[in-house]
Amino acid sequence: MSGTAHALGASHTLWELVVRRADLSPDATVLIQAGGTPDEDRSITFGQLRERAERTAAGLYERGVRPGDTVAWQLPTRIETVVLSLALARLGVRQTPVIPFYRDREVAPALRATRASHYAHPGHWRGFDYGAMADRLGVEHGLLPRLLAVHDTLPETASGAVPLPPAPTDGTEVRWIYWTSGTTSDPRGVLHTDRSLIAGGSCLAHALRLRPDDVGSIAFPYAHIGGPDYLVMLLLYGFPAVLFEKFALPGALDAYRRHGVTTAGGSTAFYSMFLAEQRKQPDRKLIPTLRLLAGGGAPKPAELYHEVVKEMGCRLTHGYGMTEAPMITMGAPDDTPEHLATTEGRPPEAMEIRITTPDGKPLPPGTEGEVRLRGETVCRGYLDAAQTAEAFDKDGFLRTGDLGHVLESGHLVLTGRTKDIIIRKGENISAKEVEQLLYEHPAVGDAAVVGLPDRERGERVCAVIEQPEGAPAVTLAELTAYLKGEGLATHKLPEQLEVVSALPRNEALRKVLKYKLRERFS
Repeated sequence: MSGTAHALGASHTLWELVVRRADLSPDATVLIQAGGTPDEDRSITFGQLRERAERTAAGLYERGVRPGDTVAWQLPTRIETVVLSLALARLGVRQTPVIPFYRDREVAPALRATRASHYAHPGHWRGFDYGAMADRLGVEHGLLPRLLAVHDTLPETASGAVPLPPAPTDGTEVRWIYWTSGTTSDPRGVLHTDRSLIAGGSCLAHALRLRPDDVGSIAFPYAHIGGPDYLVMLLLYGFPAVLFEKFALPGALDAYRRHGVTTAGGSTAFYSMFLAEQRKQPDRKLIPTLRLLAGGGAPKPAELYHEVVKEMGCRLTHGYGMTEAPMITMGAPDDTPEHLATTEGRPPEAMEIRITTPDGKPLPPGTEGEVRLRGETVCRGYLDAAQTAEAFDKDGFLRTGDLGHVLESGHLVLTGRTKDIIIRKGENISAKEVEQLLYEHPAVGDAAVVGLPDRERGERVCAVIEQPEGAPAVTLAELTAYLKGEGLATHKLPEQLEVVSALPRNEALRKVLKYKLRERFS
């Protein structure tokens, strides 16, 4: 990390980081809102970001928002969303971002559990009326926060017109409540501090070897835990990012090209989407300036790494993170191709990874076990104290529910989840192992393997696949024959095949929702 970025990373609060970057490079662009055409693009500098956030803080204060309040916001990825969030950080307000694609079923628990005093929403957005939803929740659940409509405008008041309380100085106070991204049916409220978010973003920037001349991109919801992760990177290194309110390919490609994006990504699903577009014109580089795809949040098939590097002509670094710890490990651009393809990278110095038995006994390197974490990026726990007690062991390590092992080099290899182990006739089967092999079959675009209840076996192995456009229909017999040929043990072979047009995914990083597959096919 450069000396300047390292000094900025020592900031105690997110607002302090905003002020320091604005003083260093007030006229440098930080955010570019991608429009449908060049004339519809908008941008804001670091100096303007600070000024507008201060005016918005004054407007919020004038409307009754006070330090110690909890403000929920459910907004698309826009400049105004970042400004509002920073205004709340300036006031020292506890804020709870909600993914904009969530509806009554998810929003009601978030408002109820946090006792939000205000709820900021975009009004009518993408065919949905958020204000009407808020009214419904008030009638049906008695949830009556004050409403703030935020999309093209913000509740701004001229600087100095309203005396503001001092900016917060304690970065260890819980001021962020994020919601697990929905790969289970029961999201949890995750408690973060300014310090944990700054640690996550600074570790990520250091791992990726980003430079001041880079141009980033945020194509995922800013309300996701990856939002502040990315913002911290911009503040530390002083480079801009292109924001996509509505991300879809090929429509978004023009914005990537005209703004010279050098680093893109989000998760495995994003890599696959870019690769599919590249294959339409294999002789022309999809985004001429692109040098790095990076992301995390979902397993990455090794074959996908090799396909991206070969066909797109850029590097691919994948990492491991979760709502509870946004940066755990990350592949570095100077890692070996083997490590980049088959591991999740190495942890930063501030992160401890412990591989354990189910009862918490540490295991030696190379031995598979449960992945547990302790470090600066790890959350403070959950809104529900009982969930916190269950998730952390006596040594303060977070139990991730993931399985893996650490190589002698320090790289982490994930092998599945404790809940993703299929137990068939008493034998453990890793769903990830079967998925990795299925992905390499030419008639399989993507695959998810789940265990379904079975009276005789306990669980049976079910493979659910998407097929690439134009691929011939494939049968269970063909796939099992292929898997056998790849050396998969007989007891691990799928006994049921389901072909779907699209695997169910969440709206943040496009993770496959396996619980929905189990519900559908059980």
